[in-house]
Amino acid sequence: MNNKIKNICVFSSASDDIDEVFYKDAQKLGELIGKNGYNIVYGGSHLGLMYASAFSAKQNGADIYAVMPQKMADVGLANPQDCKEFHITSGMRERKAKIDELSDAVIALAGGFGTLEEISEMIVQKQLGYSNKPTIILNTNHFYDNLLKFFDDVISKRFAGESIKDALFIANTPEEAIEYIKQYSPVKIYSRLDTL
Repeated sequence: MNNKIKNICVFSSASDDIDEVFYKDAQKLGELIGKNGYNIVYGGSHLGLMYASAFSAKQNGADIYAVMPQKMADVGLANPQDCKEFHITSGMRERKAKIDELSDAVIALAGGFGTLEEISEMIVQKQLGYSNKPTIILNTNHFYDNLLKFFDDVISKRFAGESIKDALFIANTPEEAIEYIKQYSPVKIYSRLDTL
């Protein structure tokens, strides 16, 4: 195991109305996080794929670290009882910053616009040299295929360099995601800033 990595952030949907295939991977990922001696960082809800991963991780020995904006806690979404630490933030931007602070690696499962925003920010953090933590998309049931095609289009039209592909690992199974984290070595992502 990469000894520098202890806490894995899982970005994913907080919706309960999702096909079972996505829940199976979320639960399996949580199981592997716990069984491999990692902890989990997530958005703090008791709903959806994010909760499925977090609860499965806890059942398999992981500590849970959660971060939720006050507004979401106020409407009853908070799940502090399962968590070693439960952090409340003033808004979504503060939430992402706190999650980033607590995490040593990031995995995005299937999700909506919030998940897209979160994983996009992590890619940019690596592109600009603010982060070098493993950043993974778990492409369950080909959920992210169209997004990955868009990324290729961004590169082919020179809105990003080819090396940005090194900022992101695409896993087809939870096992691939965890194995990548175990073997991770930081990489240099070259951007236009390097030529200034």
